Amino acid sequence: MNHSPTKLLYKPFYLFMGLVLCNLFLGVAQKEPQYTQYMYNIGSFNPAYSASVEKPEIALLYRAQWAGIEGAPRTIRAGINLPFANANQGLGFNIVNDQIGPATQTYFNLAYSYQVALSESIKLSFGMNVGGTLLNVDFSKGTFENPGEPILAGQTLSEFYPSLGGGLFLYDYDSWYLGISTPNFLGDGIYNDNVAQIVEDKWQFNFIGGYVFELSENLKFKPAFLINYLKGAPLNTNVSANFLINEKFTAGASYRLNNAISGLAGFQISSSTFIGYSYDYNTNPLGQYSSGSHELILKFYLGKGNAGEKGTKQNAKGKPKQIDTPRFF
Repeated sequence: MNHSPTKLLYKPFYLFMGLVLCNLFLGVAQKEPQYTQYMYNIGSFNPAYSASVEKPEIALLYRAQWAGIEGAPRTIRAGINLPFANANQGLGFNIVNDQIGPATQTYFNLAYSYQVALSESIKLSFGMNVGGTLLNVDFSKGTFENPGEPILAGQTLSEFYPSLGGGLFLYDYDSWYLGISTPNFLGDGIYNDNVAQIVEDKWQFNFIGGYVFELSENLKFKPAFLINYLKGAPLNTNVSANFLINEKFTAGASYRLNNAISGLAGFQISSSTFIGYSYDYNTNPLGQYSSGSHELILKFYLGKGNAGEKGTKQNAKGKPKQIDTPRFF
């Protein structure tokens, strides 16, 4: 979603100020929506993730950004990851609705991934996604920098443009993961004149990683990071630290460089259901006008996994342990 004020200036004035002051990731050519709980939402931006899951999963997410500012971004995401029975392939489906001011973009894609074993415990997954974006703009809701532009003659704009992306995901099931992805190889060369006036889409690269430290039988610690690179915009750098207590409770904090600090909490309701919440407090000047951002995620894990018929794996000490809760990423 292009959250840039360079083409459209929205009411009220504070939203425009917020967009200018938020000096990372929400710049001239943002494509992907922003997530604080990215560690539980990897399938949204890396198509290689779907082959890595042990059992089918459904993820639902809602994000309300910059609460208290009219027209601020709102994001709704639904995603499904389906591993194949052979444990080497997977399918993913994502649909994301991202709204800011008078503009709404709805992304959807189908992802396929295939993974190979590099060792007994380490796998590398390759993924591709194909889909598109529906762009809708209601010009009656905005105040515009150049009101005489021909595009403003109509009350609404509805356009579609395709997307083709890819990614890699390297991981050890219990311990760590690294990933790189780009949501769209096609770039803004595919846009018609109307879309090009609103969306300036450049290649975006996402780098993600995390490590799970088993501090004790009932306590795990996972630091993680997500870095988004977009040509012409500052790096969007996120670092986080979460603790998993008794395989049930998750608590932690996150920092988005020069932008926000966040608190995260989650609860494993059952072996098949997880709910997580995060709150962002802006550390940039936007914090003067916003009461923060809220994000809620709900995940469902369905059926039996592909790890093995007995449902056990080897822990770090070589002893079998029961798989009774989803992994920590």
